[in-house]
Amino acid sequence: MTEEMRTSTRDLVELRDNLTGWLRGRVGGSASVSEVSRPSENGMSSETLFFTATWSEGATRCVARLAPAAEAVPVFPSYDLRAQFEIMRLAREKAGIPAPRALWFEPDPDHLGTPFLVMERADGDVPPDVMPYTFGSWLFDAAPADQRRVQDAGVAVLAALHRAEFTPAELAPFGAAGLGAHVEAQRGYYEWAHGERPIPVLERAFLWLESHWPEEPGPDVLCWGDARIGNMMFKDFAPVAVLDWEMAAVGPPELDLSWMIFIHRFFQDLTVGAGLPGMPGFMRPEDVCQKYRELTGYEPRDMDFYEMYAALRHGIVMARVWQRRIHFGEQPRPDDPDDLVLHRATIEELLTR
Repeated sequence: MTEEMRTSTRDLVELRDNLTGWLRGRVGGSASVSEVSRPSENGMSSETLFFTATWSEGATRCVARLAPAAEAVPVFPSYDLRAQFEIMRLAREKAGIPAPRALWFEPDPDHLGTPFLVMERADGDVPPDVMPYTFGSWLFDAAPADQRRVQDAGVAVLAALHRAEFTPAELAPFGAAGLGAHVEAQRGYYEWAHGERPIPVLERAFLWLESHWPEEPGPDVLCWGDARIGNMMFKDFAPVAVLDWEMAAVGPPELDLSWMIFIHRFFQDLTVGAGLPGMPGFMRPEDVCQKYRELTGYEPRDMDFYEMYAALRHGIVMARVWQRRIHFGEQPRPDDPDDLVLHRATIEELLTR
């Protein structure tokens, strides 16, 4: 987890020149693009670019999101940048969530080789993924009360999104509603990502889900999808930006709650495995669910099921990320395909329930 993962095969100078040509077509011939770079922490799926756009209205610090090039071993089979653009707008306007202000969506792939979106860049602190914030970070060093503010703010974002009302047309880009449709989509994703070399521990997790299916799945809401504090930016322990909406879907609220809880557990387990204490009192399931209940009046249920499902979903994603590392020569291919799943021990433990 200490080495920087390669996520792009595109040249930054060429991207700058192409972005400049595109921007001039949007706002005028005197526009320019400068300071093009990539983030060094967080983000393993879509390609992210930072740059400054300058035109008649002044200079704006921007972020562009692009689908990765095919030769970069994409994490997901498709990237609906238009849907991401729209959900950021909806989150701001209908749920009051500080999603980045979406500036432009460009559907024409001729400019950068793929459709892309551009949004304003916010300033703040993000709990890092590499190294995970549990190993030591501004959040790790914060007072317990401030850590709790971050935790509660994360839950409050979920509550606001889940309470907001959207029209069927607004929800349509995010797939069929319901837990069954969501799991079926994950099965399809697994087959795309790992069908040629199945991962037994993930196959067993799918079977476990079938035998522990909730009697009454929760109501369908618009879910953030990649709901975690590592996709949030904070100032004074309050969120100023909510990022990365590419996994948005329509399903029970427990999808988001369990993902937020599990991603912390994943980092915490890595930290404990390294002989460090981590943050054992942070993102405890009972605390997260209690806060959500206070904010919404809804009682999360079947959380054991959703914890397994979150572990399975994360396993599919991380095994795909590890395949990309293998492709770029950053690590050897393991003899045991289960070793592509960093948290295989956690899934194996959950399978015994």
